[in-house]
Amino acid sequence: MSTAADSAAKTDRAAPPQGAEAQKLPMLALLALATAVFLTSLTETLPAGLLPAMSRDLGVSESATGQTVTIYALGTALTAIPLTALTSAWRRKRLLLTSMAGFAVANTVTAVSSVYGLTMVARFVAGIAAGVAWALLAGYARRLAPPQLQGRAIAIAMAGIPVALSVGVPAGTFLGKVAGWRVAFLVMTALTLLLLAWIAAAVPDFAGQARGERPRMLHALRVPGVAAILFVTLVFVLAHTIIYAYIATFLDHLGMGGNTDLVLLVFGAASLASIWIVGAQIHRRLRALTVAGALLVAVAAAVLALLADRSALVYVAAVLWGLGWGGVPTLLQTAAGEAGGEEAADAAQAMLVTLWNVAMAGGGVIGGVLLDVSGTDALPRSALLLMLPVIAVVVLARGHGFPAKRPAADLARP
Repeated sequence: MSTAADSAAKTDRAAPPQGAEAQKLPMLALLALATAVFLTSLTETLPAGLLPAMSRDLGVSESATGQTVTIYALGTALTAIPLTALTSAWRRKRLLLTSMAGFAVANTVTAVSSVYGLTMVARFVAGIAAGVAWALLAGYARRLAPPQLQGRAIAIAMAGIPVALSVGVPAGTFLGKVAGWRVAFLVMTALTLLLLAWIAAAVPDFAGQARGERPRMLHALRVPGVAAILFVTLVFVLAHTIIYAYIATFLDHLGMGGNTDLVLLVFGAASLASIWIVGAQIHRRLRALTVAGALLVAVAAAVLALLADRSALVYVAAVLWGLGWGGVPTLLQTAAGEAGGEEAADAAQAMLVTLWNVAMAGGGVIGGVLLDVSGTDALPRSALLLMLPVIAVVVLARGHGFPAKRPAADLARP
């Protein structure tokens, strides 16, 4: 039964900007969300550039240290859906602040821990905070914008991912070499504290969901196109993570260990270019951009698998990988929201977040096994094999999921 408070909450959530504000994006608030995405993504991926040093200090192998990425993703995968349901009635700003505070605590513990088990617990807690954040941030960005600019608002918020890859991970890797990996995590804590103040001051609040509005997962799976998008999410992210989680070890095997930060910088710069292109064209060319992204990542994996003995081609592969990967979060989030429609969009997004992190966890585990059993050469070869069904599903899902024809309203957007 709907109460007056529930009705007020619905009005709070649904009211669009009026007048001149309807043509503008609240950039200060969106940039705060982009920074939250940046810190969430960087917390997840920072160990990739610090594996050798973390391994030495924690007294475990590099493949075991790589599981700090796995346990983070596992924390997200296991908790994203139940926590999204449990906190669905929370005010959105309160929930965002809580999740960011979780990162501050987890990164601080990671920085000071010398015990592998404690480090893994801290990473799991960080993953729980990420589960809440990922399920929240795209929808938050969408609600901040007028309808005709919602895709662009999501692209701005998701820009935090390539910025983390292009600036954060290389900077963290460099800082780890100069001052130690623990300092890199402490800097993350300091940035998070600054972000908490920024969110409190600049990000508008929204109501949570009223009773009876919680996402229905099984219903969403039956919506045409949703299953295809979720499959692409799972396998695409798995392929990416198998290499990315062990990129420092892969490059060290090639004799390029000293250039890890530079390779990551090239990858991230290409990712930034990718998300700029996606943000400008997603309302017209979602399908074409997704096909192109999958093909570029497959080609990059092929170059790393077959031609990585030439240093120059490693950088070429990094550029191709970044161009293919940078816009993927925005493309898949947008595709899931559009396929789900008004009734199933939230459920589709929650499942996407869960499968994304299942793939991150699986990539860490599978990559570690491949590293121990077959060596670094198996990493890009496995990624290439996984990209083949991704390309096939994206190409075939032209009716729903990644449609060749999109609604006329979308095509009319500026």
